[in-house]
Amino acid sequence: MKAHEIDYKLYGDDMQFVEIELDPRESVIAEAGAMMMMEDGIDMETVFGDGSEPKGLFGKLMGAGKRMVTGESLFMTVFTNNSSVKRRVSFAASYPGKIVPVDLTQYGEKIICQKDAFLCAAKGVSIGIEFTKKLGTGFFGGEGFIMQKLEGDGLAFMHAGGTIYKRDLQPGERLRIDTGCLVAMTKTINYDIQFVGNVKTALFGGEGLFFATLEGPGTVWIQSLTLSRLAQRIAGSAAGVKGGGEGSVLGGIGRMLDGID
Repeated sequence: MKAHEIDYKLYGDDMQFVEIELDPRESVIAEAGAMMMMEDGIDMETVFGDGSEPKGLFGKLMGAGKRMVTGESLFMTVFTNNSSVKRRVSFAASYPGKIVPVDLTQYGEKIICQKDAFLCAAKGVSIGIEFTKKLGTGFFGGEGFIMQKLEGDGLAFMHAGGTIYKRDLQPGERLRIDTGCLVAMTKTINYDIQFVGNVKTALFGGEGLFFATLEGPGTVWIQSLTLSRLAQRIAGSAAGVKGGGEGSVLGGIGRMLDGID
């Protein structure tokens, strides 16, 4: 195996964190700011990209460039156990949800995920970019033209909002979901977007104009709560505003009828 073989334990339910156990000289990579706590003997190093690129200026610049294109920080942090005994480091996400451990060897050594889903991984896992192949998917798919891809033969950890639903799709089996609820999928899934069907449903149904279509074979991970929905609810509550239905053009009219400015 190229990636380090790490052990882990999940704590909590809706506000989870993951504890990674590192043998001497083992390392884990994580998003900047994801670390919650660590024991003595673990050293931190900030690197360009994901730390899996070959050494040298060109490799480091390529890694940083991939990070910048996905809208993430140019840097990641490598945590290495430099002691002679096992040590532990823990990581937590920045909003409520679940942490999903994924053994990449079970999914063809590649997972495609939304840009902010990655939390941490064994050193040796590559975090790159995945361009959507269809123009319509890029414009209306909820994730833009670029998604992240996790490649390698080690453990990776994703985070998403609410409850996470894992679904195995058979060849030709299709699933339609809200565009923002897709967390990740295997490379064999055919991902596209589809118009909801008619103008009235699109404008007044409260579900937006498009939904994502996922066709098997393969595995998909779906979240019940998107960060954008959570932010809208918090902002609406803080302002004392009743929502008029998610995605509905009547939201503002509804608030006017309620007598709320």
